[in-house]
Amino acid sequence: MSVRPLTAADAAAYREVRLAALRADPPAFLTTADEFAARPLDEVAARLHPNAQAVTLGAFVDGTLVGLLTLAREEAAIMAHRVNVYGVSVAPAARGRGVGDALVRAAIQHAETWPGVTILVLAVMDTQAAARRLYERHGFRVWGRQPDAVRRDGQVLAEDWMSRPI
Repeated sequence: MSVRPLTAADAAAYREVRLAALRADPPAFLTTADEFAARPLDEVAARLHPNAQAVTLGAFVDGTLVGLLTLAREEAAIMAHRVNVYGVSVAPAARGRGVGDALVRAAIQHAETWPGVTILVLAVMDTQAAARRLYERHGFRVWGRQPDAVRRDGQVLAEDWMSRPI
C-alpha cells in the first residue's frame, strides 16, 4: 500500500472512488452522489492540484486507488493554524486492511509540514462509529456535538466535532 498526494492526472480514478463512496454510504457525507456526478471532470481535476492550502491524499493498493482524504487549511490569518479533514473514504473491498490508518497517519504527517499548524479538526456523523474509532486511534477527541446537523431521506443526523493537536 502507498499513500500520496493526488494530482489532476488522478481525476478519473478519484471521481470513480469518490462516487462509489457517496453511493455506498450517503449519511457519511454532506455531498450527494448526484451533486458530485454533475461536476465536470475538469472541475474535479482542478480541485486535485496540491497547494499550500489543500491536498487530497490517495491510498493505493496494487496500483489501484482505494482511499481518499482531503486536508484544507483555513485561509484567514487568524485561523490559519487550523487544518480541516474532509471526504475520508475507503472502498468497501479495501476495508480492514489498514487503508484508513495509513491515510490518517499520512494526513497528520503532511499537516505537520505546514508552518504554524497546531490543530486538525473534522466532523463525523453520529452514524459512522467505525470512522470515529479510526480518528480516536490517531488522537482525535470529540469536543462537541451538533444535533440535527443534517437531514437526508427522512433521517436526522448529528455531527460529532473532533480535534487533534499537532
